[in-house]
Amino acid sequence: MSSLLPRRWRSKVEATRHAEAIRDILETPPIQARQDGVVLFSMIGTAVLLPYLVAVKSLWHELRRGRVAILDDGTLTAQDRAILAHHCGDPQIMRIADVVLDGFPAGGTWERLLTILDNRAGEYWIQLDSDTVTLGAVDEIAEAISRNRSFLFLGGRDAEIGPLPLAEFRRHFYPGGPQDGHVQARIESRLDSIDEQRGWKYARGCSGFAGFAATGSGRPLAAAFLAQMERMIGPEGVSIWGTEQVTSNFHLSNEPQLVVLPYDRYMNYWNEDWGADTRFIHFVGTHRHDNGAYIDASLTAIEKLKS
Repeated sequence: MSSLLPRRWRSKVEATRHAEAIRDILETPPIQARQDGVVLFSMIGTAVLLPYLVAVKSLWHELRRGRVAILDDGTLTAQDRAILAHHCGDPQIMRIADVVLDGFPAGGTWERLLTILDNRAGEYWIQLDSDTVTLGAVDEIAEAISRNRSFLFLGGRDAEIGPLPLAEFRRHFYPGGPQDGHVQARIESRLDSIDEQRGWKYARGCSGFAGFAATGSGRPLAAAFLAQMERMIGPEGVSIWGTEQVTSNFHLSNEPQLVVLPYDRYMNYWNEDWGADTRFIHFVGTHRHDNGAYIDASLTAIEKLKS
């Protein structure tokens, strides 16, 4: 019957059902946080508390590294904070209202990216969405950390070609030239309008999972790209949801010795079965609750945490 409800209502029903199904995450051992130069970072609120615990605990269980840092979207309650303190090793919790924008857009997860860029100089920051589940060994992540190389989580299998010079990227993915519609397509299809003398590259990734090596100069590169996006789609366009993801993709694509994660092991769920060697799944909003796959993956991860 829930399929007959409007999508907004259906999403709430499905999220409630999912939270009820994964409540056993509260019975799993807490993270033993480590001050070892790795930070598992997420922006969350009270609505995703239980899925977030599955996401961060399942990743930490396989990685066995790092401390937890959280950007509170403004909705975390005192009870939420107590639960997080117990399960995540008394994590660092920052307020979204305290992020200084300084000309960058507000909302659309921009504050999340800015927090990473402001703090990554001395630690390896891993951006982790709450709708992710780690199912197996993340060898590529451990290797990237050990070599202090950033990593890029791909948006789809078609992006496995990795970072390309901007003009080459546009020709490869948008042979017909500039497109309208979704803001990501509007930007990506105009990347060849940026002066090639800059030497910039781009890959189509997904900011739901991203590794930022302990290096970098903070915001300057992101600010330079923001100026180009404003030129391409207008000042109002850069505030649309999705521009932060494009900027994250761009920033990582221009990092030295970037690690591109293999899509067969690190994938987005598009209502398709995953393989036996899949280690990490991002349950994107469009198909998040299709076929009960998100619940199944979460329960598998919870059982591993109990063992």
